[in-house]
Amino acid sequence: MSAPQKPHVVIIGRPNVGKSTLFNRLVGKKLALVDDQPGVTRDRRLGDADLLGLAFTIVDTAGWEDDDPATLPGRMRMQTEAALAGAHVALFVIDSRAGLTLLDEEIGRHLHESSVPVILVANKAEGRAGDDGVFEAFALGFGEPIALSAEHGEGLSDLFQALLPLVGEPDDAAEHDEDEPEYDPQSVLKLAIVGRPNAGKSTLINRILGQDRLLTGPEAGITRDSIAIDWTWHDPANGDARPVRLIDTAGMRKKALVVDKLEKLAVADARHAVDFAEVVVLLLDATRGLEHQDLKIASLVLEEGRALIIAINKWDIAEDPSGLFNGVRTALEDGLAQVRGVPLIAVSARTGKGLDAMIAAAFELRDAWSKRVPTAALNRWFDSALSANPPPAPGGRRIKLRYITQAKTRPPGFILFGTRLDQLPESYRRYLVNGIRRELGFDAVPIRLTLRSAKNPFADKAK
Repeated sequence: MSAPQKPHVVIIGRPNVGKSTLFNRLVGKKLALVDDQPGVTRDRRLGDADLLGLAFTIVDTAGWEDDDPATLPGRMRMQTEAALAGAHVALFVIDSRAGLTLLDEEIGRHLHESSVPVILVANKAEGRAGDDGVFEAFALGFGEPIALSAEHGEGLSDLFQALLPLVGEPDDAAEHDEDEPEYDPQSVLKLAIVGRPNAGKSTLINRILGQDRLLTGPEAGITRDSIAIDWTWHDPANGDARPVRLIDTAGMRKKALVVDKLEKLAVADARHAVDFAEVVVLLLDATRGLEHQDLKIASLVLEEGRALIIAINKWDIAEDPSGLFNGVRTALEDGLAQVRGVPLIAVSARTGKGLDAMIAAAFELRDAWSKRVPTAALNRWFDSALSANPPPAPGGRRIKLRYITQAKTRPPGFILFGTRLDQLPESYRRYLVNGIRRELGFDAVPIRLTLRSAKNPFADKAK
């Protein structure tokens, strides 16, 4: 079965406005000859373009000239008209530094007679030398022109926004990390249990397994090596058998208290286990409540980008359990401000209370941790978020946020393109991250948001 044909986007304009330079920029390599001399391109040239995940076929054409069809320039124009006839979108390129010409106006009239959607591109707009030409371009009647520099890669995120509704859903695979494996929700869940010494980690795992697999006792620090045990969980909701790799770890005390060499190695091994895990359960001791060391361990887990669950163990002997639960929840909201709503579950290693709920929550959290949002849906949310709360304007100059894409999963990572991002307040960044988490189904997993100037996202691509 053949692959579906990509949309065709044809570049049209008079000679020497930078059509071939734009073509090279979009295909990421110098396929078309470029020179200051007009008329270098004569035949149509096709290339596979990738613009921030949008995949399409880009068509370079000869410069449009008003000559008799029998002449060479006239035959070149006929090739351009043929390319336009089969196109999904036309990029009408003008030279913003030269301003509008009579030939630009003639091409504009011809394009108005065509049924092909037109995006007006004011090229060579780097710096401010092309501002007058950009304003003149409104007279062509194609709406707001895209101020762009094909030579320097500026304005490509604006071009993306204009193309997005016309060429269909972006090819999200183009944005993925090539080394990132496809997520299989039926794969083994790597679940690490961490916490302070004597919180009951090994006892909890023994209860889950239904056997005394791990050495336990009242002495703190019995576990030294991180132990991984493969186990199958039978989901009580539907009876499904789900594979789990349980990882027991050494207790993590305050760094100042860790002086023994073996304990140092054990804590380092526990940290390595966090790196290996997908979901981490931080086990608290209900008889001691939430301590500062617990918050430090939780922060470590989140900094490593792992999904986090807080489980309060020894619930069967807790005093004032309702007050304890609410107090821990409030302390977590204050102490883990970077991630709101971390799952909090009451469990008992002695009675088995809450263990199925904890495992079920771990699978759900891993699904959110591995989630990828289609680019179109992500940007619909993004436009809505900007409309509801526009970015600030420090010094009277508004910060412009142009486009967001999800670059990776596990943990979810996003790249935000815009201008003057060095002045974006941390509060607004948190607003966006919380919105992604709340509106797009990422729950309480850690999210990475990278800010990147939209001035030149493809600076090295065409070199």
